[in-house]
Amino acid sequence: MPPGRPRKNQRNVLMKSAELIGWAIGGIEREIAQTRERLTALTAQAARLRKRAGIRGVSGGASVTPMAAGSSSAGGTQRRRKMSPEARKKISEMMKKRWAERRRGK
Repeated sequence: MPPGRPRKNQRNVLMKSAELIGWAIGGIEREIAQTRERLTALTAQAARLRKRAGIRGVSGGASVTPMAAGSSSAGGTQRRRKMSPEARKKISEMMKKRWAERRRGK
């Protein structure tokens, strides 16, 4: 064998690689456990705040996301407010006025 650095044994490299992967998996599992504990604590804190504010809790243990907060439960469609014909007409007139001013400005 030529002089210089000795060759690495392939088995040693694989063992060290597997060892590093094991450590990484252990770290990820610890992170998951900590995240679950934090989620449990935050959920409990939210329940206490809802109770204090007199707001009913979320049923079925489901969490409320900002996107789902405004939608109805089963259908997934949002409930829309009804606009009176007078309000619709007023908005229409205002928009027509704005567009007319914009066309005059060109």
